[in-house]
Amino acid sequence: MTVTVSYTCPNCGALTYVERRADLADKSVTTTPQAGWEYATPDDDLESIESADGIAFRCGENGNEGEGEDGAEESVDGCGRPFYLNFVRFEHGVELEPDPPTYDGPRFDFRP
Repeated sequence: MTVTVSYTCPNCGALTYVERRADLADKSVTTTPQAGWEYATPDDDLESIESADGIAFRCGENGNEGEGEDGAEESVDGCGRPFYLNFVRFEHGVELEPDPPTYDGPRFDFRP
């Protein structure tokens, strides 16, 4: 079952819409992509969106709405800047945090 979900651009506050499965869990919306995560676009098929780590949006490209001066919803162009929806991601049954530290880098605990 698919639903239309709206996301707020963190740069300008415009709303962007995407069609996706209802059971996908959102983690965060950020202005930069998370290191090592793969992003689908809102125009990708549902299978590509489901297998990605999130969705990369460009504000203004997917039907935006914002709040006008009188507080009413109105169509807006958006700011054109990218923003990223990050899904909840698991590895070996443990939820991964966005922007994880590099575990294969140098160690400073002096243990083998």
